[in-house]
Amino acid sequence: MRLTVLGGGGFRVPLVYGALLRDHGDPRIDHVALHDVDAGRLRAVEQVLAQQAVGVADAPLVTATTVFEEALEGADFVFSAIRVGGLDGRSRDERVALDLGLLGQETTGPGGVAYGLRTVPVAVRIAETVARVAPDAHVINFTNPAGMVTEAMQQVLDRGVVGICDSPIGLARRAVRALGLDPARTHADYVGLNHLGWLRALEHDGVDVLPDLLADDAALRTIEEARLMGPDWVRTLGSLPNEYLYYWYFTRDAVRSIVGEKQTRGEFLRDQQQGFYDAVAARPDRALEEWHRVRREREETYMAEVREDDRDEEDAAGGGYEGVALAYMAAVMRGERTTMILDVRNGTAVPGLPSEAVVEVPSLVDGTGARPLATRPLDGHQLGLVQQVKAVEQIAIAAARTGDPGLVLKAFALHPLVDSVEVARELVRGYGLG
Repeated sequence: MRLTVLGGGGFRVPLVYGALLRDHGDPRIDHVALHDVDAGRLRAVEQVLAQQAVGVADAPLVTATTVFEEALEGADFVFSAIRVGGLDGRSRDERVALDLGLLGQETTGPGGVAYGLRTVPVAVRIAETVARVAPDAHVINFTNPAGMVTEAMQQVLDRGVVGICDSPIGLARRAVRALGLDPARTHADYVGLNHLGWLRALEHDGVDVLPDLLADDAALRTIEEARLMGPDWVRTLGSLPNEYLYYWYFTRDAVRSIVGEKQTRGEFLRDQQQGFYDAVAARPDRALEEWHRVRREREETYMAEVREDDRDEEDAAGGGYEGVALAYMAAVMRGERTTMILDVRNGTAVPGLPSEAVVEVPSLVDGTGARPLATRPLDGHQLGLVQQVKAVEQIAIAAARTGDPGLVLKAFALHPLVDSVEVARELVRGYGLG
């Protein structure tokens, strides 16, 4: 079975390959084809993967190419983890918003809209090429903004593409760990959009134990999201919000914290990753060692601009999305039924949202792909926010696909974190979109 990784020179690709090295099921991925537009980055990641595979007798074959269609030929699965505009683009997304006093963040707020407008046309072209060259391939999207990009790709590939994110996975894992529960006997009632969802219940043997967690100060102190937003606030909500909801519930605090830092997150990662690729080019024999060092630093500083404490060791270990990607592929390859939180087409799973909208909910996966599980209705404050953000995402997709300047302005102006149409016009100019 062949897996094609788009963005194959990306820093997180070794996480995916590491998960494949630990998989000994049958059938399994035995060929990983890397594609990237940057040959230097590809060579660096090839070095890391080669060193990961040392001593593993049945390690999947790795090939690399800058020719897109060559990478896609024969693909059974396609993993998309591209970054259109690179980290320079991310840094600009952040800075343009911050200079106007708005939240400057990669996926949340105007930066997310700008990123989506830049990425959707490329994602659609990828989907069209997959449909032509590898029509039977299952596409797994990790490209941000993941919900928007997955929905745009589904307009070409229908249900043949799902999105994954490690945020809800990590939240559910932390909640289960805090209560000392068996994950196999626990079901997470998580619902929302990508980077905008809530863990509303945690059912263990059919009993919701989330109220026990919310009432336990010691247990809550082990939950990164509760430390970030405060135990009193999560108790008031009656749920555990995705970490990205900090940017919604504490917007002014987040802006003040980010502005007070020497660098935005994008600028930090841009400098850090350039250092990584330069180091590997200079000492390819130490590629894996350097990757481990930089990854630890990356994970330890995640959301550092808004956190007041250090990350727990298990949280800083990071990861998660690669395990979900592997579990999804294994279920499809082997016909194994499993449930995982994915970005999938809504249908009727989340009342109040369009059927074609991509939502982030527990989904049943088997040999035919993923199907969302029905959810109980969102509370009013949750539904209102989700509906407005989804409307903005869909307007942004239409704007990106048509180039209509009126839709571009509309996407920014209707975003809940943009407080003026005139400011939206400034955003359009600042991002060079009008």
